[in-house]
Amino acid sequence: MGIVQGDQMTLNIGPQHPSTHGVLRLEVKTDGEIVSEIRPHIGYLHRCFEKHSENVTYEQVIPFTDRCDYLASMNSNFGYVVAMEDLMEIKVPERVDYIRVIMGELNRIASHLLALGTYGMDVGAFTPFLYMLRDRERILDMFEYTCGARLLYNYMWVGGVSHDLPKDFVNICTGFLDYFEPQISEYTNYSPTIKYLLNEQLMWGSCLQMWL
Repeated sequence: MGIVQGDQMTLNIGPQHPSTHGVLRLEVKTDGEIVSEIRPHIGYLHRCFEKHSENVTYEQVIPFTDRCDYLASMNSNFGYVVAMEDLMEIKVPERVDYIRVIMGELNRIASHLLALGTYGMDVGAFTPFLYMLRDRERILDMFEYTCGARLLYNYMWVGGVSHDLPKDFVNICTGFLDYFEPQISEYTNYSPTIKYLLNEQLMWGSCLQMWL
C-alpha cells in the first residue's frame, strides 16, 4: 500500500517580532500536523523606509529615522540631518552643533545602558540590569523635559533642532553626570558575572569604561 498524503498548505509565520520590528518571516509548508519544509526570510527590519522617503519632503523623513533604531533615535536623526546639511551647504550655528553632540552622547549612554544591562542578564546577572535601567530613565527624563518625547524624538531638524535647551538643562545634565560617574565602578560590584565581563570580555568592558 502506498502512503496516503494530503495536500500541502503553505503558511506565513511572521514577520515576527523577536527583538525588533519585523526581522523574520517563516514560509512553512505543512501536511496536516507535519511540517515538511521551512524557508526563513530575513531582512524585514527597514520596513520600506527608503521607499517612503521618496514620496515625502526632506524634513518629513526625520520621523522615519527615529524608527530605524528605537534605542538610538537621536543619533539616527543626527546622521540624517548632517548629511542633508552637507548636501544643501547649510551651516548651522555653533550652539546647534553643541546641543546635537550633547544629545547624541546622552542617547549613546542610554542605549549602552540597556544593551549592557540585558547582556549581563542573558549571562545570569539580573541585578545590574535593574540599576542600569534606572539610570537610563534619568536620561530619558532629560529628553522628555527638552522635547516632550522619551523614545521617538524628531528632535534634530535640517538647519537646527526642534526645541532649544531648557534654561536649567545644564544644571540637570551636570547633576546627572556627577551622579552617574561613580555608578560605573559600582556596577562592577553588583555581580561576579559583571566583574568577569569587565575583566575577561574586552569589548564589553571597554564599552563601559569609555564613558569615564
